[in-house]
Amino acid sequence: MYIPGQSEGSPHASNRLREAEQVAASLADLGRDDLKQRIKNFRGRFKLDFSDDYLDALSLDRLRHLLLAALINAKAEP
Repeated sequence: MYIPGQSEGSPHASNRLREAEQVAASLADLGRDDLKQRIKNFRGRFKLDFSDDYLDALSLDRLRHLLLAALINAKAEP
């Protein structure tokens, strides 16, 4: 997994990769309602603003991807 600003060989990059993999694994077990709830209640450096209709139209994989991307970007160093 590519993490902006990190070279793949650095210890910091491998820690960030491990963290991202752990987050991805934790999202894999969540169902649609839990994913939607986490997206709608996301509190990070930026706001996510999606309608229920839009989220309902997404596949489970897309919901997981959206939340994972938000969580990784929220933790990324500026």
